[in-house]
Amino acid sequence: MSTATNAAPAYAKPITGLIPYLSLSSATGASEFYQKAFGAEEAARHPVDDKGRTMHIHLYINGSSLMLSDAYPEHGHSLEKPAAFNLTLQVKDIDSWWNRAVAAGATSVMPVQQMFWGDRYGQLRDPFGVMWSLNETGSK
Repeated sequence: MSTATNAAPAYAKPITGLIPYLSLSSATGASEFYQKAFGAEEAARHPVDDKGRTMHIHLYINGSSLMLSDAYPEHGHSLEKPAAFNLTLQVKDIDSWWNRAVAAGATSVMPVQQMFWGDRYGQLRDPFGVMWSLNETGSK
């Protein structure tokens, strides 16, 4: 992966069929947080521009791709508060995932609990306002 501003950026292959692409207040900060909170691996990053913004970061989280960028209002991508969606992680050990995310700075919205559909489930909000759900399948 090249970080030189005049070099062509490296790109990584998406590993899922539907990929969330989040525009946040700090794509770089979000990438760092997601690495700590959810064990994300940074697969590719476009160099920052002269305003310190990053137009593309590609992460791998739990077998899926997630893409990030800073807001670019001059190109129709203004910064909006995340609303009306969540990102759900299907995990095998919800307690370890939950504890790592909270230790990294995520806020509990709905504590992990046994749900009517038979799974353990909880919701967190990250420091960038994104809601995350954790779901442990088959955890009766």
